[in-house]
Amino acid sequence: MRRQLLLIACSLAASTVASAQGGPGGKMPPTAVEVVQVAPQVLSTSISAVGTLRANESITVRPEVAGKIEKVHFVEGQQVANGAPLFTLDSSLVRAEVREWEANVGKSQRDATRSEELSSRKLIAQQDLDTKRSELAVNEARLSSAKTRLEKTVIKAPFAGMAGLRQVSAGEYVDTGQALVDLVQLDPLKLEFRVPEIYLGKIAAGQTVDVLLDAFPGEKFTGTVYAIDAMVDPQSRNVALRAEIDNDDARLRPGLFARVALQLSQRDDALLVPEQALWPQGEKQFVYVVKAGKAELVEVTTGARENGKVEIVTGLEPGATVITAGQLKIGPGSDVAPQPPGGAPKAAPPAKAPVAKT
Repeated sequence: MRRQLLLIACSLAASTVASAQGGPGGKMPPTAVEVVQVAPQVLSTSISAVGTLRANESITVRPEVAGKIEKVHFVEGQQVANGAPLFTLDSSLVRAEVREWEANVGKSQRDATRSEELSSRKLIAQQDLDTKRSELAVNEARLSSAKTRLEKTVIKAPFAGMAGLRQVSAGEYVDTGQALVDLVQLDPLKLEFRVPEIYLGKIAAGQTVDVLLDAFPGEKFTGTVYAIDAMVDPQSRNVALRAEIDNDDARLRPGLFARVALQLSQRDDALLVPEQALWPQGEKQFVYVVKAGKAELVEVTTGARENGKVEIVTGLEPGATVITAGQLKIGPGSDVAPQPPGGAPKAAPPAKAPVAKT
């Protein structure tokens, strides 16, 4: 019995030693590590800011002449065409004035014609002819003024846009300059935002902005910068920019708060690796790459960072296999078994020795 127990113990000891040495020959098995293959990707460099949507054109419609509103031609909250009538004021008195001055102009024309005939025959003085001509010019000017006032009794839209909520009703008397209704052009919209002065040399018209709005969660809108303010605000040290956003479906409204990402540059061939792939040593940065089944430590130069990834400017070539997890278990020249992210097998717990029966 003692001999059997001794043989079992020796067998277990030999099995443990062989397992620790990686099997016959004593060679350690390759270490499982997680890897990614480097491939060119799109990398955008951007500035974050906040801004406000503004109407492309926006006015408060006001009458240029006083009068009673005779008719309202639009529906609140609806689109109106450029030049479409919005309000008509009572024009009866102005029309009568126009007719009066038309009659005066007609009489003055006849008087001037008759005076020219008499003057040609030397029957009246030149001063009398000049007086008739002056009367005709004055009456024509007054007729033109009356016709202008008549035209202004019809208030028209100066541009195509959406009418707001009107402030007056038909039959109400309005004074010159009184607010009647807001008219807003919604397509396109302007986006106004500010960035710190340190970016002044990097911003330019034509750059793209990505816009997020609390009113439309999960949606991203795109616009283009078209203007940069000529001055930097001396108080905030910011510079104002304006971008244009398409709004052909009129979903967006002026005044909305916007989160802005201004795209400064974009490259289509950037090499990005997860940040955990970096292996810093002093002031230098390294990554482990897999070559011929072995780990090799390569010095790299890093660039921009984006969403947990870092750009590798120098040191790597497209197609390189970079180790992202498991670096603590290896060193330069170690044999490795590449696994996809999350695919490295977990170490199995050590086997328990069987209990010998007596």
